[in-house]
Amino acid sequence: NICTCDGNPIAWVKQCRYLGIFICSSRRFKVSFSKAKASYYRSFNAIFGKIGRVASEEVTLHLMDSKCMPSLLYGLEACPLTSSDMKSLEFPINRSLMKVFSTGNINIITECREFFNFRSISSRLDRRKQIFLNCYAASVNIVCKAVSRI
Repeated sequence: NICTCDGNPIAWVKQCRYLGIFICSSRRFKVSFSKAKASYYRSFNAIFGKIGRVASEEVTLHLMDSKCMPSLLYGLEACPLTSSDMKSLEFPINRSLMKVFSTGNINIITECREFFNFRSISSRLDRRKQIFLNCYAASVNIVCKAVSRI
């Protein structure tokens, strides 16, 4: 066991929460999405339960975009993600869209996403990473400036 300076043992855990991200025990850096997905589903179902079939698809998608997506994508712009991670994050969105458009056909969902300009997870994360890196590079913090020169 590893101990602190005071002699207290540090417990070994399968995952830990750091700044809202659940980091898993692994040989490589790995993040767990289960809590983020649960939070996404919770917010989507709360919204969809209230507006259901009353609101238009545009309104529903806008609410998904503004209220549900942040809970799913929180902090991921700073994490390295694999294509498997991207597919895992895309799944709850497709399931929600299937509910909104009353279909189980992924081809219809793909066309609806294009028609309503509802971006994929990878394009959303690319944009968020770009904003994150621009803010990081513009930071006045001495450490950030030193690291960005490397």
